[in-house]
Amino acid sequence: MKEKLQRFMYGRYGSDDLNRFISYVVLASILLDIFLGFRPLYFVSLILLVILYVRTFSRNISARYAENQKFLQIRSRITGIFRRSSAGAQPGYRVFKCPQCGQKTRVPKGKGKIKIHCPKCGNDFIKRS
Repeated sequence: MKEKLQRFMYGRYGSDDLNRFISYVVLASILLDIFLGFRPLYFVSLILLVILYVRTFSRNISARYAENQKFLQIRSRITGIFRRSSAGAQPGYRVFKCPQCGQKTRVPKGKGKIKIHCPKCGNDFIKRS
């Protein structure tokens, strides 16, 4: 039975992050429909379930991959708003962006006003650490 399923899924897209997100939305809308009795959610969940299966069994792998990449970009932008930038951030240091080129530079905390030299473009700027 497992081999038959593997042969059937050969050349098909399968599951990815967008499919998992859609399945969570379907589950949430079904639960809300059950508890609130709001019928349009039922139809929304049916439509999303059809989209989920179409994406899973699709043979157009490049299109599904592009959809997933677009979803990941949007999700990254949204989650990036809620996360603090941790690139180079360590206890005892602050990270500043160069106003000219955007290069991040790590400087020690608590040194007062300091002149920061950008290693990428050579621009000097003053910040309070």
